[in-house]
Amino acid sequence: MHDDRIESEGGRPSTILGAPESQHAADLVDVLNEQPSETAASILAHLPLERAVEVLDEPELEGSAELVKQLPIEKAVTLLEGMSADRTAEIFRELDEPARSHLFERLNPETRASLEQLLAFPPDTAGSLMTTEFVSVPLTWTVGATLQHIREVERSRETVYAIYILDPEDRTLVRTTSLRRLIGGDPSASILSVAPDRSPIVAAPLMDREEVARLISKYDLLAVPVVDPAGHLLGIVTVDDMIDAMVEEGTEDVQKLGGMEALERPYMDIGFVEMIRKRGGWLAVLFMGEMLTTSAMQHYEADLAKAVVLTLFIPLIMSSGGNSGSQATSLLVRALALREVRIGDWWRVALRELPTGTTLGAILGLIGMARIALWQGAGLYDYGEHWRLIAMTVGVALVGIVTFGSLAGAMLPFLLRALRFDPASASAPLVATLVDVTGVMIYLSIAVLFLTGTLL
Repeated sequence: MHDDRIESEGGRPSTILGAPESQHAADLVDVLNEQPSETAASILAHLPLERAVEVLDEPELEGSAELVKQLPIEKAVTLLEGMSADRTAEIFRELDEPARSHLFERLNPETRASLEQLLAFPPDTAGSLMTTEFVSVPLTWTVGATLQHIREVERSRETVYAIYILDPEDRTLVRTTSLRRLIGGDPSASILSVAPDRSPIVAAPLMDREEVARLISKYDLLAVPVVDPAGHLLGIVTVDDMIDAMVEEGTEDVQKLGGMEALERPYMDIGFVEMIRKRGGWLAVLFMGEMLTTSAMQHYEADLAKAVVLTLFIPLIMSSGGNSGSQATSLLVRALALREVRIGDWWRVALRELPTGTTLGAILGLIGMARIALWQGAGLYDYGEHWRLIAMTVGVALVGIVTFGSLAGAMLPFLLRALRFDPASASAPLVATLVDVTGVMIYLSIAVLFLTGTLL
């Protein structure tokens, strides 16, 4: 944390940003993200206070905690106090000591109290995503008084499109109404007269962000209130914050499906050692899993020595089973995330994947048999006098392996969910590794069954 004024060294806003007061904050963020952190911090320090707050409030700003650390202490405190509460809490989660404590103790009591409340909740929950900057009024107010209140506080609130009506005695949430209904109401009428006569849709502070997203989507909300067990309003999760959270969640799921740990920061911000740690662990696990494939092939070593032609189709067999399993896994991970299926539906999914896998396997099996027949007939390769049996072996093996791959790929996400793991951990490489081992065993077992007495 710098205690003196930062020297820009050509990094003043007028030099790099042009006219920052006339640009959208998101465009300023794009420019700052392209600068070294020292230059970006210097630019931020020279921006007008209101513009600097808007820029720091943008979730797309990379390394915001590091930028705050490089600002003059008083400038950093002023900006943090002017930001939205949820975004300030996000920055504090990323700050390390002693900068975190040094900044926290200089904040005003109101900001500190709000931060303590938000930081008390685990990451990725409604409590950690909510903001405490919302519009609430007692149920005894009139429509006119509420509109006047909104005019007075709107600059300090993250959103004014939803108004929360509280019991004046115990401060519990009674109703919610929209700004549209409020504007159309009689100014002298009670605020309750423009509020829908139904209980508000609420989220618990420990509700997972995916559940919060489902609430917002299902009920078409701009924000969802977060209440404690007694019904006291703690904060609200806005739809824009929820979109940012779900983009992050989707990124994590894609990375996990690729067979690695999720990255907490953008790709280019990850150091070499951390990148190796994130990717190396899973690769080692998958490599050891593939070693079982070698063990399975060693078990059939004598048979393979007699019919070397069988080895030509092992990559084909293994990849087909892995591909079918990866398809099923991707479908079910997403279906579970969207609540299109639930954990109790596993048997229905199994009954659906069995005929699906069998049909897909039969299609691939026919293609494989046709390929062997075509190559044999055209003289492109000689599979020997028993080429028909080899074709039948490949065809039947593909039916069995693709069926098993589809079933295994569909069931693995259910198993992980039942064990309270993230279903996205059922990565495509993991499923492929599982199916590779069993695929070799299925293929060579069928080969023994069909070719014993001829090639074997």
